[in-house]
Amino acid sequence: MTILCVRFQLPPMYETALPGLLGLLEEFTPVVEALPPDGALADLGGAERYFGRDALELASVIRVRALAHFGVDCAIGAGPGPMLARIALRSARPGVTCAVPEDAVAEFLADRPVAVLPGVGAATARTLCDYGLDTLGRVAAAPLSTLQRLVGAKAGRELHEKANGIDRGRVVPNAVSLPQALGCARAGGTPILATERPFDRDELDPERHRRALLSAAEEIGARLRAVDKVCRTLTLTVRYADRSATTRSRTLAEPTAHSAALARAVYGMYDALGLQRARVRAIALRAEGLIPAEQASHQLTFDPADERIRRIEEVADRARAKFGPRAVMPGRLAA
Repeated sequence: MTILCVRFQLPPMYETALPGLLGLLEEFTPVVEALPPDGALADLGGAERYFGRDALELASVIRVRALAHFGVDCAIGAGPGPMLARIALRSARPGVTCAVPEDAVAEFLADRPVAVLPGVGAATARTLCDYGLDTLGRVAAAPLSTLQRLVGAKAGRELHEKANGIDRGRVVPNAVSLPQALGCARAGGTPILATERPFDRDELDPERHRRALLSAAEEIGARLRAVDKVCRTLTLTVRYADRSATTRSRTLAEPTAHSAALARAVYGMYDALGLQRARVRAIALRAEGLIPAEQASHQLTFDPADERIRRIEEVADRARAKFGPRAVMPGRLAA
């Protein structure tokens, strides 16, 4: 049993504490995969040998350190693989680690509903339940050919393996310490830039939402230009008062680090959500698909206003480089 799935019990508005908590996990193993906004996977295979303790004992130490250094409790699931650790987490609670015994995986899974399997959505679960395959034990006992007829050849084989406890997943390390320097991280090995705008209270005003979006877009643009990068994709996450979230991604017409272009794309994603009187707790923006700026092409617009904004950006970037990131107030360049 070497994989932990940890969910930190972060108080409202403190999701940005996650990088520090991930750093705590990195004290035990470099194989840590962030699961924003409040979780992570950690492969403790090497740590068990190094510290001479099993995963459950290390989980207890992690919990104590999270409480001592951050005042944050956590729920932890443990299992032989990432999928099983995630399923175990569903039954965990703060202060208690739920573990899947390596020699009793089938028994652990047998009575659980099919919807607990990662990758099984509501439609697939409904189809299986219609045929009486409502638990993982029944799915595991069903012939492979039957599952393939119901959900397709590839999906049926994956479903059959997962229901039988075959976990082929692995923990993909993230470069979680880099955000502290440049707000940069890596998702599955791909470099990204991310920022978040939490509100002091659950915010209903769409204008305040838009100001936060503009501020986030300008920060991402400035950071991209500081490292001579452009991004291909933007991902917007809106977190609500009930801790649920909506995430949307958009591939840009051309890779860019131009704050105005980023802001237009973010506004478009926000407007497409059609939020009405939504109580928003925080807005997060992530730039993905980063490439060197010299490798990107730029379509000339011959728009005097756009050229003026780009010149202002250059001046603002020089001011930030000389006087620090607060030299230019966020949300002012496109005002």
